[in-house]
Amino acid sequence: MRVKCVICDKIESIDDYSPQAKKLRNRPIHTYMCPECRSRITEKTGKRVETGKFFVFRSGNKKEWLH
Repeated sequence: MRVKCVICDKIESIDDYSPQAKKLRNRPIHTYMCPECRSRITEKTGKRVETGKFFVFRSGNKKEWLH
């Protein structure tokens, strides 16, 4: 299956029968991110968490601090 990264628009191939391919086929809300973009976002999010000012709105107006 050919997929396109939503951030860098790089086109890659993934196995047609992988769980990730099934999610992309059956649930249009799911998007694909290449490993390079995923690692970059993970690294930057980790740095934001370390600052202590990073919080996530999970439900309603309640703030949940991410540790």
